Amino acid sequence: MPQPDLFANEVETLSIGTFSKKAYLDYSMYVILDRALPFIGDGLKPVQRRIVFAMSELGLMQSSKFKKSARTVGDVLGKFHPHGDSACYEAMVLMAQTFSTRYPYIDGQGNWGSPDDPKSFAAMRYTESRLTNYSALLLDELAYDTTKWMPNFDGTLKEPKYLPAKVPNILLNGASGIAVGMATDILPHNLNEVMDATVSLIDNPDSSLDDITKYIKGPDFPSKAEIITKPNDIYNIYKTGQGSIRQRATYQVQGNKIIIETLPYQASLVKIIEQIAAQVVSKKLPIVTDIQDESDHTCPVRLVLSTKAKKDQMDPLMLHLFATTDLEKQYRANFNIIGLDGKPALKNLVGILKEWLDFRVEVVEKRLKYQLDKVNARLLILEALFVVYNNLDEIIHIIRTEDEPKAILIKRFAFTDIQAEAILNTKLRHLAKLEEEKLNKEKSGLEKEQSILEKHLSSKGSIKKLIKKELLLIKNDQKRNSQIVEKKPALSSKFDLNLTKEPITVVMSKLGWIRAAKGHDIDAKGLPFRPLDDYLSCVATYSNQNVSLYDSYGKFYNILVIDLPSARGHGEPITAKLNMPQGAKILGIFDMKKTDIALVGSNGYGFVTKTPPLVKTKLGLPALRLDDDIQAVPPVSLESYTHLALITNKDNMLVITKDEIPVKTKSKGNKLVSLLKDEFVITIKECNADKGIKLKKNISSEKLKKYLGKKGNKPKTLPFKNI
Repeated sequence: MPQPDLFANEVETLSIGTFSKKAYLDYSMYVILDRALPFIGDGLKPVQRRIVFAMSELGLMQSSKFKKSARTVGDVLGKFHPHGDSACYEAMVLMAQTFSTRYPYIDGQGNWGSPDDPKSFAAMRYTESRLTNYSALLLDELAYDTTKWMPNFDGTLKEPKYLPAKVPNILLNGASGIAVGMATDILPHNLNEVMDATVSLIDNPDSSLDDITKYIKGPDFPSKAEIITKPNDIYNIYKTGQGSIRQRATYQVQGNKIIIETLPYQASLVKIIEQIAAQVVSKKLPIVTDIQDESDHTCPVRLVLSTKAKKDQMDPLMLHLFATTDLEKQYRANFNIIGLDGKPALKNLVGILKEWLDFRVEVVEKRLKYQLDKVNARLLILEALFVVYNNLDEIIHIIRTEDEPKAILIKRFAFTDIQAEAILNTKLRHLAKLEEEKLNKEKSGLEKEQSILEKHLSSKGSIKKLIKKELLLIKNDQKRNSQIVEKKPALSSKFDLNLTKEPITVVMSKLGWIRAAKGHDIDAKGLPFRPLDDYLSCVATYSNQNVSLYDSYGKFYNILVIDLPSARGHGEPITAKLNMPQGAKILGIFDMKKTDIALVGSNGYGFVTKTPPLVKTKLGLPALRLDDDIQAVPPVSLESYTHLALITNKDNMLVITKDEIPVKTKSKGNKLVSLLKDEFVITIKECNADKGIKLKKNISSEKLKKYLGKKGNKPKTLPFKNI
């Protein structure tokens, strides 16, 4: 007989539509309220608040020693924020990066990333951290019962629902986050300006946006680049809570050079160099002849552009670069914030300041009440101690003779339970006459403090005056990073140097001397060379083109043909135009349109690159990665060939098909040939298997079959010496 289902009537059934709607709504509210959006009071998202609180619990204040970041992350995950350690550490890194956060919360020691690559920070086991003095402004009043506390995720601990911030951190450091159906992008501001605006609002509660913007001119980024957004547009952002801000790099002109000194917030110098170099190589910017990154620890940003521009072309050139590179960036403003009512909303500048001021009034009121309660409690104890001094013999007699002296004391002298307990815990040495004088002074000081606290608590106006006084003490003389200026709009332009397209043959010698001869019918090998020097390579190109050079360290370089000396002389050493590594030699020269260039090292590893890569600076661009004892061999183009021959120092040769060779742009390469001990590749040669190969002696297609093999095979011995 089947058993009855005792729980049949307790099962709740829902349609899939109703369940999905409720589940998605619950998830959305969780992401909005507990992950992505900041709270207006302390300006922090939950993970940031938990990091700051956990570090304070570990005692990692500014005056303490640094501790491993892994210790902080462990406490945050284990006690308050059960999410991924990498996500928590990344949030912590952003709070420490001076180029990401206007007023960093964390003082970091070690590698915390760089502006070019913010995610290049070291692992948390290597970095150390502690809180900054700025974080103390968020934490100082936590011990005064100023915040609401809530259980952590497993109910074993308590954590603050918000921090009792002394400053409107929501504006000072801003915030960004993506929730479900909404996002927030609050831009950072200058501390002095925000303090002045808040004080002004305290003095004049009916202040309008016009009044506030007399103090807050606009955002203030960690970067010192200029804000070029029009004041009216900034005003509309503060009015509506939405809009966008533009920031532009600053520069100065020195002769025919442009020196870029600052970059926009979150702009990468490496990326900007690549963007400019791409335009130079593609002939869109022939007016720029060289790009030099001269940045160092004393000058974090110094990018030098050498140009052929006339004086009146410099500014148009920069306007073009602002329009086509990250030298100018736009930032979205979207003031979505969780308000004091616990609901997310889009707020304007005046609304944010007024609501934060309400929050601050509430916090200070709680702090004052806590302090007053402490003062009253101490005065109550002092009142009992003075009774002790006046009735010392009787009280000592009661304590010595009674089994329950506490109850007798309460009944005889009308003490409270707390007063009686304090008397019983008083040490005999504290009953001296000198101690009575100290207590009189303490009582006088406490009564004065009690009067001040009660005065402040008597009205909201008095509390606001106290807040004003505290805000003015926090102010400093720090000037704006980002100056607000009106500039011409960025405009993409064409820069034509009116270069005639003349046929040119570029000739390179074995000792590294380069020159350019007019025409394509030049006998390059018949040109005169310096003593002990000889012909190495040449390429037919045009006067308005670039040529690409490849060195023995596996690096590519680009040079404008128009910059090369005439072939009437011996030319110029290539080292005068390129910053090559010491001991490096040019192995080959290519037209930028050449394809299928084989790059091979003496260790037999290599690959094919489709075209010469773009080169950013005179320093060149590594292509074939080589170990210290390995050198590159002269490259060849397989553009119209089917096979590649690899020839070693032991006169061995292997011929493989082009299709077997991997295509890469930057790599150590794949193993193309197996070598014996002390054997290495000295040269490579392009060929078609059906036509044979030209070496020191010609090898016919029939005899070449002996040397055909698969990639990675051993080479076979040549019938003659090829060296």
